[in-house]
Amino acid sequence: MDYLYIGKYVNTHGLKGEIRILSNFKHKDKVFVPHMKFYLGKDKKEYEVESYRKHKSFDMVIFNGVYDINLIEHLKGSLVYINKADLKLDKNTYLAIDLIGFNAIINDKVIGVINDVIDTPANEVLLVNDNIMIPYVDEFINKVDVDNKKVFINDMKGLL
Repeated sequence: MDYLYIGKYVNTHGLKGEIRILSNFKHKDKVFVPHMKFYLGKDKKEYEVESYRKHKSFDMVIFNGVYDINLIEHLKGSLVYINKADLKLDKNTYLAIDLIGFNAIINDKVIGVINDVIDTPANEVLLVNDNIMIPYVDEFINKVDVDNKKVFINDMKGLL
């Protein structure tokens, strides 16, 4: 199974098993849905989403069969994952993590290879050659050529 990090379980809410997840995952509309399977804890135990709602900066989730705080509280602080294969994205949609190994290009010049993605509270950041950080937002990313494994980056003052 290919686990994909989507957030962190930070606290419970009430006594009936609802949990608060902090997530800046780009495709929340695809994962915070009924019947999606989440994996929590060191052993990545499977839980199925029954309901979801947004509350302030939190993603609030109730899992099927978990209707008591005592059944879920022990996992507080756990990272939350999904199976990447369960993520149903449109044909032309991809994740930042899928760009690892792609060439990063500015002004038709290869500046390096994307070798990691850092998940920050604000957004994901593409790490090029272990020393160049490119925010994975529309202002910086001009175009992604999946077929040729290239990411075209807008040349911005102070970026390099």
